[in-house]
Amino acid sequence: MRNVKLSKLWDQLHSSYWFIPAVMAVVATALAFTMLTLDRTGKAGIDYWWMYTGGADGARRREAACRQTSLLGSVAGSMISVAATAFSITIVALQLAASNFGPRLLRNFMQDTGNQVVLGTFISTFIYCLLVLRTIHGQGDGYEQFVPQLAVTVGTLLAIVSIGVLIYFIHHASTIIQASHVIGNVSSDLHKTIDRLFPEKFGYSKPQQQVTPSIPVNFEEEACPIRAIATGYLQAIDDQELINIACKYNLLIRLQTRPGKFIVKGSDLVIVFPGEVLNTKLVNEINDAFILGIERTEQQDVEFPIDQLVEIALRAISPGINDPFTAIRCIDRISAGLCHLVQRDFPSPYRCDRNKKLRIIAEGLLETIATIANYTNNSQYCKALRYHADMILQDSNQGLSQEQDRKDVQERYYAVIKSSDCNGAIKNWD
Repeated sequence: MRNVKLSKLWDQLHSSYWFIPAVMAVVATALAFTMLTLDRTGKAGIDYWWMYTGGADGARRREAACRQTSLLGSVAGSMISVAATAFSITIVALQLAASNFGPRLLRNFMQDTGNQVVLGTFISTFIYCLLVLRTIHGQGDGYEQFVPQLAVTVGTLLAIVSIGVLIYFIHHASTIIQASHVIGNVSSDLHKTIDRLFPEKFGYSKPQQQVTPSIPVNFEEEACPIRAIATGYLQAIDDQELINIACKYNLLIRLQTRPGKFIVKGSDLVIVFPGEVLNTKLVNEINDAFILGIERTEQQDVEFPIDQLVEIALRAISPGINDPFTAIRCIDRISAGLCHLVQRDFPSPYRCDRNKKLRIIAEGLLETIATIANYTNNSQYCKALRYHADMILQDSNQGLSQEQDRKDVQERYYAVIKSSDCNGAIKNWD
């Protein structure tokens, strides 16, 4: 498994609007100095018809004589104006997303690479033109005349590229706020999270029985809890770091929480055995393996994208919006995600070191697994399906006023429990 902390760092950078524009600004600065160096040394050796060959008065704005606007000055001024406009449109899109889809979807919009590249392109072009503009000198300026033809030509090319990026941004900004696009992105996050957390597939075959390692009989009596030293949502657990700590101190660690849970300072994170080795250093090392944040993420929390789809669906069927078709799309995406999930083999909660010695006991990753009968023959999954089907039938009998609607729900209910894959397992519980 890749380094959890590095993955978390990249997730933070990818969710910011400053990282990619800052990198592109640095690249633009390096490009400007490179082009200016080539112009000063004359090593470029390029003289084509499309290169800029005008004098200094045309290469920059001269405020003294005719107050003409230079080429680079025009490009720089227009780029910063367009960047401000693009930023304003982005903020409006974020406000619209927060009101229609929920504030928890803002993070998905913040992660949109297209918007970040657009802002970075405009800002980079502005910085490039500004750095080149300050080096241009004409006769009478008190300096030796210098017109960087290659650098000005590159600035012109960047302006043309920026126009293309602006056209892309107009299309992109109108696309990312569409409900189908938002739902599709969240669904994609759900499938990626499932692939990352549950890489083993068992298809339609019966999963292998997992062997439970022996736990010391005096575990409960001699184990001691290690409490959290901070408050926040548990975004990820560095399980490899926990294994290393357990081997270093010869410990057995039982997790008391899982990613996605809200951790209050002073609450139990883990229970360590034997408890006699507990000290301040060990407490700090254990806490460092638990990555907390101000919000939930999908890094190790497979329920988070499901909750996002549920939130979109609930807002869609609210009286203020009344959009049942968006809710249906969310249900379809949740069904596809659950079908994907039930085809994966869930890892054992017991983690051993290289010597096959039990080191970590992890809490189950999912408290309730709602599944689709046609995609699994696992008896536990089928039991969960029957449980939720019973609740839906009971609620429909109490909440639906029309007899025909209740009959429709009952027909679907019987179709579910008579599914060929789960029917035999369900009969065993009746």
